[in-house]
Amino acid sequence: MVEITADHVKWIRNYHYSSSFNAQELDLFNERKVKDILTFQQTHEKYAKTPLISLTELAAHLRVKDILVKDESVRFGLQAFKVMGGIYAIGKYISKKLGKDIKDLSFAELQSPEVKEQLGEITFISSTDGNHGRGVAWAARELGQKSVIYLPKGSTEERLQAIQKDGAHAEITDLNYDDTVHMCSQLAQENDWVMVQDTAWEGYEEIPLWIMQGYASMAFEITEELEREKKDPPTHIILQAGVGSFAAAITAYFMSNYREAPPKFIVVEPRLADCYYQSFAQGTGEIVPVTGHMNSIMAGLCCGIPNNRAFRILSQYAWASFSCDDTLAALGMRVLGNPLGEDVRIVSGESGAIPLGLLYYIRRFAEKEVSETLNLDEDSRVLVINTEGATDEESYRDIVWRGKYRS
Repeated sequence: MVEITADHVKWIRNYHYSSSFNAQELDLFNERKVKDILTFQQTHEKYAKTPLISLTELAAHLRVKDILVKDESVRFGLQAFKVMGGIYAIGKYISKKLGKDIKDLSFAELQSPEVKEQLGEITFISSTDGNHGRGVAWAARELGQKSVIYLPKGSTEERLQAIQKDGAHAEITDLNYDDTVHMCSQLAQENDWVMVQDTAWEGYEEIPLWIMQGYASMAFEITEELEREKKDPPTHIILQAGVGSFAAAITAYFMSNYREAPPKFIVVEPRLADCYYQSFAQGTGEIVPVTGHMNSIMAGLCCGIPNNRAFRILSQYAWASFSCDDTLAALGMRVLGNPLGEDVRIVSGESGAIPLGLLYYIRRFAEKEVSETLNLDEDSRVLVINTEGATDEESYRDIVWRGKYRS
């Protein structure tokens, strides 16, 4: 049954939830595999582990035991996590072309003139709302290759220019995200380019899997930090979903490595692009696409068709799905940017802040039954991932300074 808590939020329990272990799917994200992936990512000279921040005063304010924020706004100097997928997928593609195992290669070796001479010129193409395309463009440029990036209608000039500065031929289309993906797929076939997309469909699943595995290394960093600090794992993880690749990668890693007592995974999406919420609400276990112009401020999440592998994972392991309007993303940005007491200030973009905005809403404004259904209480340890910083600085100031999208 769909439950509506207010005009700002709709939510539903996922009645297909099952904690049974799907070995074939989850073994793709086990600790050994993901550690090998992270080892390759660490060979880039600009790699640095991003911080895991405990907001203890905010946790007390919201009456939970702990709030942990993995802050990806400082990743590789690109202000977003997406490069973790792009750098691994492109590296994996090149190593496969060389007939070598990526475990035996470093990023520097892939940059060598000998490799470029052997492979020739490769053009990588992708559709993006901003962060993914910039990660692909950056990784391609770092390896001496070309990239072509198309952005959907409504993308900002600032995000376009950032991608162009990383060496890509980039344009904003007059299409929505999913139609732009389709256009890129056709161009890749016509021009013998390599499609690097984190969504997947029948016949296009290998590279999207590599991207998801690249994302999962963030979860490895989190668990490694928790073990070093001798902290208990999270009881709840709130994950933003566009096509779902990021959310499913984090979910799969935690499910694979905490089989006996996995966290509760909560999916959150923009109201205008809530394909997971709509799919869960239908209750058949099938994908329900969302179409039309998706002009949410959460640009990185404005996707109407889930990645098929991500959907399989989340439709089994996600506990609940929330569909939220833009005011909750803005709320999350303001809360993170204006901390309580000694809590660390975190600069978060719209897509990065929505999990914290949702948590704040649930604990401060939602009816008590929402927390009760989610088993969210004073003993809960909640993890959120700030997936982006202020990738559009004017929009950030409009929201955090000038109070745009007030609830």
